Amino acid sequence: MQEIKAFNEKRAEIYWWLSSLFAKELTQESIDQYHSAEIRSFLTGLGENETLKPAVTKFIDALNRLMDREDAQLELAADFCDLFLKSDRDSALPYASIYLGKSGLLNDFPAKEMEELMQKHGVMVNKQLNEPADHIAIELDFFGNLIIRSNELESETELEDALLQQDNFIQTQLLSWTPKFAEKCQTLDKFGFYSALTLLLVAFLQLDSSYLKGE
Repeated sequence: MQEIKAFNEKRAEIYWWLSSLFAKELTQESIDQYHSAEIRSFLTGLGENETLKPAVTKFIDALNRLMDREDAQLELAADFCDLFLKSDRDSALPYASIYLGKSGLLNDFPAKEMEELMQKHGVMVNKQLNEPADHIAIELDFFGNLIIRSNELESETELEDALLQQDNFIQTQLLSWTPKFAEKCQTLDKFGFYSALTLLLVAFLQLDSSYLKGE
């Protein structure tokens, strides 16, 4: 059980990291950190997994090109705005309801469903994430908290049930729409930082689901 709980901590950290990248534009300080040996080592470690390798390679390539990009922070912030903050026609809006609804318009159901899940599990998300509950940053932040919450369980049976519930969350709340979200990012993100990020997100979700199923 202790090995699983230790691995859960690593899983949660990755989900929180992914959440932070979708939550707001990167500052210059954050960009500088991504060029540090510590972050590069972390990314290289992720890339050692064959499932994640293609997406990690694209993400590292975007980081390398970012080093030579003029006004990198401003340009990347503009990419974030263009991709995630405009209309659905012009952007890849990071809300589940955009991709789950037949109309392609924002609707309340996915957000309400997430709110109910948060209340059910008594899990609070980062208060700085001032977005509807079906925003990808909120869903990922919540999931990281849910994973850590499962580490409080004391029996193997309870922990196994919690892992099954986590896989169900991935399938129903995340993989039900993030592949379409990633696909749209590929068509709109000319520089490639955020499109690589969304590919990495989907690849990690698929890998994590396989782990939770014991595959």
